[in-house]
Amino acid sequence: MAYQKTASGRVHKYGDNVDTDVIIPARYLNAFKPEELAIHCMEDIDAEFSGRVQAGDIIVAGYNFGSGSSREHAPLAIKASGISCVIAASFARIFYRNAINIGLPILESPSAVSALQNGERVEVDFSDGTIRSLDSGRLWVTVPFPKFIQEIIEAGGLVEYTRRSLDAEQERTI
Repeated sequence: MAYQKTASGRVHKYGDNVDTDVIIPARYLNAFKPEELAIHCMEDIDAEFSGRVQAGDIIVAGYNFGSGSSREHAPLAIKASGISCVIAASFARIFYRNAINIGLPILESPSAVSALQNGERVEVDFSDGTIRSLDSGRLWVTVPFPKFIQEIIEAGGLVEYTRRSLDAEQERTI
């Protein structure tokens, strides 16, 4: 899915301490294709998730989202499932870093998390950090990523960002 400066979709809401083994169970870690991971995303906490999620939808979760292992499979499975953004009260640091590394937009907003409901329609603007409920009209403002991190996410992750940066540098030196 290409990065957009905004995202909108329906909320899939979860609680605190959703760990990477719940996001993508370890029994599927031998799958290498993101599409295969997406089929099993969240299945141990929400068996209907992969059949219900639609492109652009948004995961909303409580504190310590993505705790557990350091594997990149978890944010990759989320991104491949069509989720455009994860909003959480807080993220486990390694998940936070892995999400940026693979180009999955994430935002921290405890107040939005406590107010948003499962199925609610939400719009997120990554450039200014706003989260707006399309159903209630409520608005939350969080700190957006700095420009360079937005550029990493926009490129699709750290590898593609680095590739583009090196290509641009090589063109400047020719």
